[in-house]
Amino acid sequence: MTKLDYTLSPGWAVALAIILACILAFKVPAGQQASLKTASLESHEGLTISAQPWTDSAQYKEKFPKKSPFSAGVLAVQVAFRNDSPESLRINLERIRLTVQLDAENRQEVRPLTADQLADAVFKPLAKDPTAKRQRLPIPVPSSNGSRDKHWTELQKQAQEAGVPSSVVAAHGTVQGLLYFDLQNQFDLLQTAHLYVPEIVQMQRGRALTYFDIDLSRRGTQ
Repeated sequence: MTKLDYTLSPGWAVALAIILACILAFKVPAGQQASLKTASLESHEGLTISAQPWTDSAQYKEKFPKKSPFSAGVLAVQVAFRNDSPESLRINLERIRLTVQLDAENRQEVRPLTADQLADAVFKPLAKDPTAKRQRLPIPVPSSNGSRDKHWTELQKQAQEAGVPSSVVAAHGTVQGLLYFDLQNQFDLLQTAHLYVPEIVQMQRGRALTYFDIDLSRRGTQ
């Protein structure tokens, strides 16, 4: 009976080791895979914007371990701006809107909250009438300095640190963070929601990019 020898030659062993190393190097971590599956994105003119609404309270625990904005009706949207072009871009974060359909004839644009406004919304929630029809969402107003304690300050700092850190995206760079929108616990509005990014400018030439209108209702399921 012939005995088979399965010993690899040194050359084949080296080649196999290189192949395995390449597979491991390019494997996407499970957490990133889940994030990509649940994010909506749009890409053109060298810029890709991805957006993932945080609709699970567990997603807030790392950034907000004590007091969650989600429990107060505030939605966080994790956004990433990836610039694959050779020129830096400036994004007007203040003009970004979350557009939602309140009813068949009523569409509203919700402005993002600043860190101060988020802390106010959490610690000074508006009174709600459970018998009332769906109301228009509140427009953020300038925050006041009244009735602010260490808990307010702590939450404000957490929101600031977790937010989008800069409006400038360097060439071949990425900027990511959270945007906050006060939905007053009306999270079902995400079924019709879009993230509208209207003002993006190439910094060297001053040329405006086409607006982004990202459909959040089409994101993948976890």
